[in-house]
Amino acid sequence: MTQPTVIGRARPVPDLLRTALMLAAHGIPALPLRAGKVPFGNCPACTGNACGGRPNMKTPGPCQCPGVCHAWAAATTDPTVLASALWATAWRQAVAVAYHPGGAGLTVVDLDTPAAVAWARGSLPATRILVTTRGQHCIYRGVMQSANAVRPGVDIKSHMAYARWLGPGSGLLTDLPAAVRAQVDREETTPARDGVVSSVPARGKWSVSVATGCRHTERYVRTGLERGLTMVRSHTESGASSQAFGVARFLAGQHAQCPGPCGLDVLAEDIVAAAVSVGVPEPYARRAVTNGLNTRHGAAV
Repeated sequence: MTQPTVIGRARPVPDLLRTALMLAAHGIPALPLRAGKVPFGNCPACTGNACGGRPNMKTPGPCQCPGVCHAWAAATTDPTVLASALWATAWRQAVAVAYHPGGAGLTVVDLDTPAAVAWARGSLPATRILVTTRGQHCIYRGVMQSANAVRPGVDIKSHMAYARWLGPGSGLLTDLPAAVRAQVDREETTPARDGVVSSVPARGKWSVSVATGCRHTERYVRTGLERGLTMVRSHTESGASSQAFGVARFLAGQHAQCPGPCGLDVLAEDIVAAAVSVGVPEPYARRAVTNGLNTRHGAAV
């Protein structure tokens, strides 16, 4: 009878960790996901990226934290890290395993609706397919920039992103096509503003009255929001939608330790309005902001 793999002395490896070790053995960086199927929040020393971020993130930093910090950037192929005592608590609490597609030389086209699946079947070349609860993942060989909401129901996960591991999928893995790269080019180009792109949503009115469970002062929240809106509005030529996603994710992360509610839905309307003001179609803007909020590390809405 085969004996279970152990960590240290007589501690059986949890099934999810076993899956992560299998992925690592195949060169696929893995990490645990907590309830909500999102990465674990940063440790106290890294909260709010106070440490500067991991060296393999977009902005290199000095952090060498051995814990499960910094979302996708924590993904690793090192079995000693995955099975370390510092990761053991995370594995006991984990509900799923994720991987970093870019670190494995892959790009995942995440299709979340039947309409998105139909679009992919008619527009993208055949490749390995993984069926998901809401749609499917089209997996290609090659790395590119990640982007959310490149079109309704379509996210692209590769560099600086994570995808939930649901299995290897089926079908022949093919090279990343220009048709997929073109979706990010489309996302990163702000539409011309010589016509009405969409109606600008009514601006939200955030105040402590709608954030009765927020631990921050009104000045703190408004200052952070205005800085974020300025960044979104500065992308008049390209990238406003991705910037809106990043601002929503950052603001939500700032409220990760709040008991809630924090009125993030009201802040979201301001971010959507800022993206629409520089030409992003409202459905794209709203999708990007929603995705940003949904990747928060325990924030209270």
